[in-house]
Amino acid sequence: MPNVALGKHYEEFVKKQLESGRYSNASEVVRAALRLLEDSDAARERWLNEEIPGRYDQLMADPKIGIPSETVRARFEAKRRTATNAR
Repeated sequence: MPNVALGKHYEEFVKKQLESGRYSNASEVVRAALRLLEDSDAARERWLNEEIPGRYDQLMADPKIGIPSETVRARFEAKRRTATNAR
């Protein structure tokens, strides 16, 4: 396996992880990060392949449970405004 260039930001992150004492070397930090990535990818695949089709089937069986797109857009816009004002 070739060496990997992490860049300054991630090099500092790895250094902090090592200083915390949680990890013994950079390889342990990278392996932990890869495990998290693997778990995240698996969860996304489950969501796309299992949850989304199930929700779609529910919506097709009972269309009145759906939310109009205008309502969804308004909710997103309100959330964005709130986040912008909180800064």
